[in-house]
Amino acid sequence: MIKNNTIDLDFDREHIWHPYTSMTKPIPVYPVTHANHNIIYLETGEQLIDGMASWWSAIHGYNHPVINNAMIEQINNMSHIMFGGITHNSAVELCKKIVNITPPSLTKVFLADSGSVSVEVAIKMALQYWLSQGITTKQKLMTPYKGYHGDTFAAMSVCDPVNSMHSLYSGFLPEHVFVPAPVSKFGSEFNQAEAQELEEYFKANHNQVAAFIIEPIVQNAGGMNFYHPDYLACVRKLCTQYNVLLICDEIATGFGRTGKLFAVEHANIEPDIMCIGKALTGGSMTLSA
Repeated sequence: MIKNNTIDLDFDREHIWHPYTSMTKPIPVYPVTHANHNIIYLETGEQLIDGMASWWSAIHGYNHPVINNAMIEQINNMSHIMFGGITHNSAVELCKKIVNITPPSLTKVFLADSGSVSVEVAIKMALQYWLSQGITTKQKLMTPYKGYHGDTFAAMSVCDPVNSMHSLYSGFLPEHVFVPAPVSKFGSEFNQAEAQELEEYFKANHNQVAAFIIEPIVQNAGGMNFYHPDYLACVRKLCTQYNVLLICDEIATGFGRTGKLFAVEHANIEPDIMCIGKALTGGSMTLSA
């Protein structure tokens, strides 16, 4: 809400519910006028360095001329059109690029509107995969503690059930199989006991598990837990051995965030399903796949 070119903070406080805060006792919000490169400019004249890159999305910075010009060119043609029964060149060219840069076995692209929704779609795909083969027992997911996969309902169900903001919804969410979070650190020696413990969970649960979902190499909301690539390679091996699909959630880790274009490259593995978002558009709009 703009009033006399000044942001109406009173209206904001009374009527706008910001993420991860109380509506009755909200945390302060800072009035932003514009952003450029990695700097956020406040109405007060102060300048902030955005160390979070707009929740890890704005990997090229704000107000990038190439991204701006691409959006202007597109919106002058059409801003949006439904994708049911319709296609267009922008979507086709984007999906070509996605297929070309992701692991070779990933050849199909489903476009969605946010990271959380891409996780929802991935979960539905995994369940439908087994149902299409007449297997009805695989109705659960397996995932490590300390994970985060989004705030929509199915995505919440595979977030850490103890320390996440979603513990309030226990009892309402589907119950899945949680395994210990990776312990061996990136750059250190991998503890083979982790692989043995993980296999016990696969042995006990594989008949009811449709897919294993994990953030490759780093659990972001779980304390920036950078773990050993051999853990991820072990997950891939066990998924193949025990007939479980592997979903890699690259929404926060993809597009160079871990030093590789995609974090799965650290372990030289290919998932059955990969979720991408955030940096997919350089943080300029909401889109995922």
